[in-house]
Amino acid sequence: MNRMLKPSDRLARCPGPLSRRSLLTAGAAAFTGLGLADLLRLQAQAAESRSAAKDEPAVIFIWMPGGPPHMETFDMKPDAPEDYRGAFRPIKTNVPGIEICEHLPLLAKRADRYALIRSISHEYADHGGGHKRLMTGRQPKEPTGTDNEHPAVGSIVAKMRETRNIGVPNYVQAVDAGRAQIDTFAMGPAYLGPAYTPFTVGGDPSEPGFTVQNLGLAKEMEERLDDRASLLGGLDHLRRGIDKSGLVAAMDTFNQRAIDLLTSEKARAAFDLTKEDPKLREAYGDHPWGQRAIMARRLVEAGVTFVTVVIENPFCKQVPWIKNGVYNWDSHAVNCHLFDDALVRLPIFDRTIAALIDDIYARGLDKRVMVVVTGEFGRTPRITSQIGTQTGVMQPGRDHWPGAMSVLAFGGGMRTGQVVGATSTKGEYPVDRPLTPNDLWATVFRHLGIDTNHSFPDLHGRPMPILPFGAPIRELT
Repeated sequence: MNRMLKPSDRLARCPGPLSRRSLLTAGAAAFTGLGLADLLRLQAQAAESRSAAKDEPAVIFIWMPGGPPHMETFDMKPDAPEDYRGAFRPIKTNVPGIEICEHLPLLAKRADRYALIRSISHEYADHGGGHKRLMTGRQPKEPTGTDNEHPAVGSIVAKMRETRNIGVPNYVQAVDAGRAQIDTFAMGPAYLGPAYTPFTVGGDPSEPGFTVQNLGLAKEMEERLDDRASLLGGLDHLRRGIDKSGLVAAMDTFNQRAIDLLTSEKARAAFDLTKEDPKLREAYGDHPWGQRAIMARRLVEAGVTFVTVVIENPFCKQVPWIKNGVYNWDSHAVNCHLFDDALVRLPIFDRTIAALIDDIYARGLDKRVMVVVTGEFGRTPRITSQIGTQTGVMQPGRDHWPGAMSVLAFGGGMRTGQVVGATSTKGEYPVDRPLTPNDLWATVFRHLGIDTNHSFPDLHGRPMPILPFGAPIRELT
């Protein structure tokens, strides 16, 4: 089974000898480290932090690694030959002319509140190449592997918002335990540096007693924090007197921000799902996907700019594993029975995304918050059958297919209740309004007010624009 797992046996880089000043800085930071301070320390800048208004735009990015099947979800072809159309049938939605899979009935009732993009495609059929192509908006130098040569979009957003300090992280990702490495899904910051990785929430938020790591302090630390903060203040005052470069002052700012975040009631409240109405949590579904989605809504409502929600494995304590199922959306016949696996994951997906749509609109966030739902590519239009690795019997599946994919998007003030683009009668390639992932990201950046012509120097000092090409999708704006 291809789970796109990355090796974990990477060697730490040797930073070389430290100066006395570096030792002082590291020693002071150690008082407040606990992981989050390390991240913030890397972002040390002399610029003053600014406050953010409640109406600042935000994005929730729902990531479906493995590649969801477009012809079993949002681009069905009921008139195609049987070995193309598959076992599922389309149903009408509440928008005349738009049909989606029969196993997405809740989304069918809400088609007026989202848009479907059916004509995005690219050329990278490997998971690694597909992830990098989607996540970065660039043609990857290597068509395999998920180590980024260019920064992922979330890291770019974090860089553009680096002076923003409102008591919650600016960039968050929620993911299965053990899948939190930034290179698992090509979410690395590349030449922007490790400061622009997301604050990661790993694990299952639906589990009783779930806690967010690296947020808040143990009781014994809380009792001593005031004394340590006072000591830091004294050390910082001393260092400021002997350091005229401004670096120490910048480090002081971010060490203090680490303290602020670690003790921030706003941050703790934003991640605390127990503050939600149990009925609303139930509407999302008592499983990792649903609870990550409601957490994402809480985070953007609290001021987080970019939240990535990974919905990968549907099987959990509430949803028993099936032998012919697969961990992610990688529905090769050797991995799973395409239709049996979909019968498990599609209802969970349906419930989660429908609840998020309702919640975003009910709270008046549909202008401020844009939601994008996608994987790295679609699946082959023609069904193949092979002997399953887990089952030992012949079963149907679909392979990787970057030639066509479907993206669901809503919020962000977009025009909804429409389909953008179309694929051929067999779901093979776009035949109307061909688009690329860059057009999708150009739409997202426009919503966030980020100029895609803005550039950052790469490791060789060459200016790299945020997007090398692409334009906002005019039908949505």
